[in-house]
Amino acid sequence: MPKPYRLRLPGPTTVPERVRNALAKPVVNHRGPEFGAVVKEIESHLRKIMGTANPVLLFAASGTGVMEASLANTLGTGDRALFLSNGQFAERFAAIAKGLNLQADSLEVPWGKSVNPALLAARLAETDYQAVIAIHNESSTGAVADLEAIGAVVRGTPAVLIVDSVSGLGGIDMQQDRWGVDILLSASQKALMCPPGLGLISVSEKAWKIIDGNAPRARFYWDFRKARDNAVDGQTAFTPAVSLGFGLCEALRMIDEEGLPNVLARHERLAAALQAGGAALGLPVFTKSPIRSNTVTVLQLPEGKDAGSIVRHLYENYGTVIAGARNKLDGTVIRFGTMGYVDDADIILDLMYLERTLLDLGWPVVKGAALAAANESFSRT
Repeated sequence: MPKPYRLRLPGPTTVPERVRNALAKPVVNHRGPEFGAVVKEIESHLRKIMGTANPVLLFAASGTGVMEASLANTLGTGDRALFLSNGQFAERFAAIAKGLNLQADSLEVPWGKSVNPALLAARLAETDYQAVIAIHNESSTGAVADLEAIGAVVRGTPAVLIVDSVSGLGGIDMQQDRWGVDILLSASQKALMCPPGLGLISVSEKAWKIIDGNAPRARFYWDFRKARDNAVDGQTAFTPAVSLGFGLCEALRMIDEEGLPNVLARHERLAAALQAGGAALGLPVFTKSPIRSNTVTVLQLPEGKDAGSIVRHLYENYGTVIAGARNKLDGTVIRFGTMGYVDDADIILDLMYLERTLLDLGWPVVKGAALAAANESFSRT
């Protein structure tokens, strides 16, 4: 591993020293009062970040795990769900549904764009769906869903709105209750500044009525009813990831100390500066959505250029780990995380090393243009 090692992926992200120290605390009784207090504090912080009065449920799981959990608790064999598909993670969600023997229909949107609520309304008018599934922040493309508009369409139907905000929560505004999101899922390893391993779920009253119904569901470990009943006492239904709980609690304290509005504004500011610098290097933003991500910047390469060479060169020569794409955008885009424990200096280093990489690879870029564009962006905020 090169030194320095700069983790600049769209997740997992850098873990602050305070959080690493919390992760190293002695493991305590997961059914005792010490960890019960941690679970309750985590829930209190997350309710503010999620914009909800609902209980927040914790699972030892990745984001994909709680994606499956959201479907397993609300849908049964043969039930039909509509996936708002504009990127890699909507496709993964639909693949999970098919693995659960659900009927998975898609409202297809070109990658990089966002869903038109009018088209969603038309689909819901012609077909009865038990659920609508949306990706809040599609980290493969940088497109952000207009959840307020989508929620307004779904709210008046029998369908529940399930939203994946794994790469958005904590870096992009979320108002679960106000926007009518019925099941909100996220994970610990992105804007929440913690290692991977904790899945987070919040459930609306509308969704609870379905979950508590008599319809058969294929669930045991993922059973939200068990998780809810245990959460009342600061417990989890099954053995929790105790050390990750300590870490997440500390990360959430850091967000609270900075102030959530300030955290969200910082993410917006950093993303704008990185995007401005990328454009100055001839790498425009790939995203076509009216709402661009503040947690991941996706830069488009000119035709004929290969993203893999840039990703490798940054890692091997500058210790900077960014992402390309492992999907149909493979080779055509590069992606930086602008989420979590990131500040102005990180963006400046990103652009400095990116400029050097392009020069090393023989690209005709103007020296200093990226940093000048980023500094100009910073000066406006």
